Amino acid sequence: MKQTRPARSRVDVVAERLRAREKQLSPRLLAVARYIDQQRESVLESTALEIAAANNTSDATVIRAIQALGFSGLRDLKQTLQAWFGPSLTSEEKMITTVSEVTSDVNSSIDFVLEGHRRACEVLSQPQNRVAMADAVALLSEARQVAIFGINASGILADYSVRLLNRIGLPAFSLNRASIALAEQLLALQRGDVLVMMAQQSAHREGTTVLREARRLGVPVILLTNATDSFFARAADVVINVPRGGENGRIPLHGTIMVCLEMVILSVASTLPQRTVKTMKRLQDLYRGLKPTGKK
Repeated sequence: MKQTRPARSRVDVVAERLRAREKQLSPRLLAVARYIDQQRESVLESTALEIAAANNTSDATVIRAIQALGFSGLRDLKQTLQAWFGPSLTSEEKMITTVSEVTSDVNSSIDFVLEGHRRACEVLSQPQNRVAMADAVALLSEARQVAIFGINASGILADYSVRLLNRIGLPAFSLNRASIALAEQLLALQRGDVLVMMAQQSAHREGTTVLREARRLGVPVILLTNATDSFFARAADVVINVPRGGENGRIPLHGTIMVCLEMVILSVASTLPQRTVKTMKRLQDLYRGLKPTGKK
């Protein structure tokens, strides 16, 4: 479940204890302690063994790191993290909040969506985002193939983007499943590829696993996010800021991400026009071969 980062005025016990004790920790314990601080959402949903696996260490080392931070154990740490995050909103609660604001008013519903997209377009057009998109296009233009990561609603956008990329001659595949199915998709990721990630604040297990494999293979990462201070943002090579709305407990808009993806894909197509045209011609030739010949 995605957590909402609290206001800065709330005491951050984990960060304060880490700052106070990091010089006293061994390199191995410090690495685990920093992982706990940077991937809090994942820690909330993980066992000591899972945290250990993510750090190539033992569960005993994880427990020692937790205790070195002044917690009695993993449960104590999770209770502290949960209190820091505060209660999170479910998708149902976000929908209820949004609908209650626009009930029986078509114009307010229209304005809600239009305002969200207007703000996203304004941010996407800012100089720093234009630079980031240019960097992303440069990476994609040299890619052997492109992996598009997204889960839940973003997984649908991943499939659509893969179709667009394949149509312009750039081989692409989705990373949008969970559990063993995602592991099977990850087998296709290779050196020379580029990874495009759609991810927000929550450092969920699917995203961290994909990112870890990309790093192992030396695959550049392009991140589309509204959470520019997240774990994923710190690890990405290129970060494009895409507002999604969702403030004050309202539902986020996924169309803003699609706007950004189409900007990037069209830019890649225009950068390599000959390949794009050649692929489109081949696509039409194949399509003509599939058309019914009609009755004689």
